[in-house]
Amino acid sequence: MKRALSALSIAVLMLAATTASATSSLDLNLSGDAVQFDAAGEIAPGIALGGGILHSGYRDDATQGHIQLLGVDRNSDLDIGIGARWSQYDTDYGNGGGLGLGGYGYAYLPQAPAVSLGGYAFYTPSVVTTSDLDDSLEVGLRARYAFTRNVDGYVGYRRLRADFDTSPGNQTLDRGAHAGVRLTF
Repeated sequence: MKRALSALSIAVLMLAATTASATSSLDLNLSGDAVQFDAAGEIAPGIALGGGILHSGYRDDATQGHIQLLGVDRNSDLDIGIGARWSQYDTDYGNGGGLGLGGYGYAYLPQAPAVSLGGYAFYTPSVVTTSDLDDSLEVGLRARYAFTRNVDGYVGYRRLRADFDTSPGNQTLDRGAHAGVRLTF
């Protein structure tokens, strides 16, 4: 219950922060094992602040929350963002957080401008982690379709793994296909 309240608090704060910005988005995706919610908004032209929470029961109980600051560019051909992300983990394998680098990139298909293909990756090395976390990597691929100017639906694949000092080797915290919707306003 404490985790759920923390997740809700983060989501509400991010929603409040993003509603005042120029371009904002809310994103929700689901799989058979996981739910993820993200919120982001531009705090200045070309600079986006965002955050989110992922809860997965893929193998064991795992929750990952993150806050990120990205340089972004969106036009009719590309949607890209590169920057830093703080991720915090609360899992059955261990707990901890760290500062990672990464980004996302999507290309719109010229013959089908409502369709975009791309993905994202964020890596956190051991030199910038706290508590039990040694390193982590989250990667994902997505195919998006713009139903309207403000609503995208997508299907994707995500893999989230982390290495904790309290467990042997890398632990896969979430892996598999998911479907989601993103609202932009």
